[in-house]
Amino acid sequence: MGAVMGTFSSLQTKQRRPSKDKIEDELEMTMVCHRPEGLEQLEAQTNFTKRELQVLYRGFKNECPSGAVNEETFKQIYAQFFPHGDASMYAHYLFHAFDTTQTGSVKFEDFVTALSILLRGTVHEKLRWTFNLYDINKDGYINKEEMMDIVKAIYDMMGKYTYPVLKEDTPRQHVDVFFQKMDKNKDGIVTLDEFLESCQEDDNIIRSLQLFQNVM
Repeated sequence: MGAVMGTFSSLQTKQRRPSKDKIEDELEMTMVCHRPEGLEQLEAQTNFTKRELQVLYRGFKNECPSGAVNEETFKQIYAQFFPHGDASMYAHYLFHAFDTTQTGSVKFEDFVTALSILLRGTVHEKLRWTFNLYDINKDGYINKEEMMDIVKAIYDMMGKYTYPVLKEDTPRQHVDVFFQKMDKNKDGIVTLDEFLESCQEDDNIIRSLQLFQNVM
């Protein structure tokens, strides 16, 4: 997905291509195994323009010629950008956050919908997406074990070159602080409402949670 993100970063400066390329874009979208929804529909559902969606689609298709990516391929792509650590578990959790319909594959629509939220969504939308990422079993709550799994996966992905060097119990300490602030009624779980309230009243929590966006 890194190449697609790189493609997106150049959208604002890229020159408008001839209409021939636009026609080729549309033709390419009919040649893959999975054809995305029409660009007009995706434009209405996301915060991207039709032109931006065309550029993003080309990047996605270059890495996923079939029009969809399974978890193993997703992990292989993601691992390329974190050579000093083990990104497999974080990629696993991220994949399932993208795969909102739990089909076992991430299609272009899934990808740009999430990307739209992460890059151009409101604070509330971004926090809801983050909650879904941390809610590993999708039961509507975050428990301490789920948060520990995500945080540990992020540290594993950053690898031995993480600065400053992390102590063995750093992930646990991180999670304990999060939970102390988020679990308002001290029942051992964090609801969406508790998560939203805690994040929006404490800038430090938001900055900490933005780590996952930085390794996206």
